[in-house]
Parts: sequence; C-alpha cells; structure tokens
Amino acid sequence: MKLFYDPRCLDYHSPGHPERPQRVQATVDRLKASHPEWDWLPVEPVSIGDVLRAHGQFHLQRLQEPKDFDGDTAYHEGIFEIARLASGASVGAMQAAMNGDPAFSLMRPPGHHAESNRAMGFCYLNHVVIAALVALDSGIDRVAIWDFDAHHGNGTEAIVAGMDRIQHVSVHQHPCYPGTGVVSHGNAINYPVPPETEASEHMSVLSSSWRSVLDSQPELVLVSAGFDAYEKDPLTQMRLGIDDFHTLGEWLKVAKMPAAATLEGGYSDDLPLLVDAFLKGWSGS
Repeated sequence: MKLFYDPRCLDYHSPGHPERPQRVQATVDRLKASHPEWDWLPVEPVSIGDVLRAHGQFHLQRLQEPKDFDGDTAYHEGIFEIARLASGASVGAMQAAMNGDPAFSLMRPPGHHAESNRAMGFCYLNHVVIAALVALDSGIDRVAIWDFDAHHGNGTEAIVAGMDRIQHVSVHQHPCYPGTGVVSHGNAINYPVPPETEASEHMSVLSSSWRSVLDSQPELVLVSAGFDAYEKDPLTQMRLGIDDFHTLGEWLKVAKMPAAATLEGGYSDDLPLLVDAFLKGWSGS
C-alpha cells in the first residue's frame, strides 16, 4: 500500500470545526504503528496548469482573498497552497495506481464539494477531478470516480458533467447536505440513500453502485473515500460499521484494476479505525 501524506495539511483549523487536523493526525499515527511495511511517499503540490484543468482562473484568485467562502468553509492563510498539496497527493496516488500499486491520499482539506468556481463544504479544490483529468491527458481512455462519502459530491458531478470518458458514481445520504444527487443523468449515476437506512440495505446499494463502476469498463478507478456513513459519525444519520468499510476495500482488491483513493469526509473519532479497515480490506493485509 502506498500512502501520500504531508504534515503541512495540518497547518490550519477553525476552533470547533468538525474538519479538524486531529482526524488526519490520529489516522496517520494508527496506520504507521499498525502497518510499518506500508510505504509513505512525499507529496508535491499540483501545478497551476493542472488546477486549471478543473477550476477557473477566477477561483484560483478567490482562494487567495482573505475572506470566508461560506459559513462552513473559512478562509485560512495559505489554504490555496495546502489545497494544492492535497490535489498533488491525489495525483501522486493516481500515478502509483497506474504503476500497479494500491494508493491512498491521506490529506486535508477534502475536495468533492469544490465546484469549478466555488469553494464549499470544507472543500477548496476538487482533488479527484484534477487527478482524473491528468490521467486522461496521460493516456488513460476511461476513468470512473466512485464516491461513497455520505454527502453527495456535487462539485465532482458538476465539473465532469458531459465528459464521456469519466463516469461518476455516487452513493450518499438524502436528504442531506448539499441536497443534490437525487437523480441520475448523463455520466452521473446517483444512489441516494434515506437517513437511518439499515447497514445491510446500504451495503446492497453500494454493491449496485460498484457494479455500475465496473460496467463502465474503466481503465482506472478513483475513489472519493468518505467515512461519514459510519454509524457514529456526528454529521450524518447512517449506519455502516467498521467491517462494512473493510468490505468496500475488499471489492477494490477483487476487481484487480488500477485504483487510487482520496480521503474525503469522516468526522467520528473512530476515523483511524475506519480508514485502517478499508485499507486492510483493499491490501489484503
């Protein structure tokens, strides 16, 4: 397993905010202690040119203006550069996947809510979309993005809309923030799941979504790996358990195709256990 992490992603926070540095730091600590054989690789910020594949010039300028984006998404000094690091980690994970290694980007901020010209939902740059577009320009013909975060990846869907070489498949709680992802259209396949759905039923929906990913015959799968569908997550009303995330990892292992995952949400103190379970299922360790 290849892991992409840079401690500079811990250098910002808002007091009391659920997307806090400790969630990543604790996960790093657990994985390093539990899996000393896994490889931790350095992160380089994604180039401005690659950011512009997914985002407009206006957005890049706005990310550097010292004012908040919305009530959930604050401006932080240096957030543009930190977000570029997180995107670079996703690109690095994608490249490792194309070399035959399962790879995980363990960075913050998350990215799947970021639209072409809007930061929102704790997200500033859309890491998986940037990685997908870099992959397509590197010779990959078809990419699937599988998003099992409990919140719909509205930014991902909006940016890749109409791109016939990218299939976006999302399973998410509805109703829930941001309120999108109710219907499927074009290259976006959505699986809304009601709050308090039993884990077995949720896993059945996730299985259907995974079949949709495979049916698109991708050469590469990029995963928006959110862990907030967990039964103890403070922001959602879902019921998945630790073993369910292990199963999601196993599906990636069985598929035997190039795949890279990027951390999105997951706000329970159990996040280290959830990520560990997912990566163990994926790596077979």
